[in-house]
Amino acid sequence: MKSNRSIRPMAPRGLFLRHLAAGSLLASVLIGASLAIGTLGYHQLENLPWIDSFLNASMILSGMGPVDRLTTNAGKLFASIYALFAGIVFLSSAALIFTPVLRRTMHRLHLDMYEEA
Repeated sequence: MKSNRSIRPMAPRGLFLRHLAAGSLLASVLIGASLAIGTLGYHQLENLPWIDSFLNASMILSGMGPVDRLTTNAGKLFASIYALFAGIVFLSSAALIFTPVLRRTMHRLHLDMYEEA
């Protein structure tokens, strides 16, 4: 059964690679900004040294959990909110990176479907 919709050809490989690079760059910026927010928050609210603040932010952002024991209520509240934020950043980054790949795969499957008919 043919559709009246016109099927556009697959985007050139160069365009796909540019989309993939753009998504990866945007995900990297998002992760870097999130890491900076976490590092600054731990440093200011828990009075941790910069390297320990960076370690805690990195561990939470990667899903591993905090390293240092939190002593202030403000630090605990920040860590709770930052952990939720980190989960959203992880999912958003994955979406930015994998969307061009999934879109191209779906397009290819869609083209294959019409070639068989």
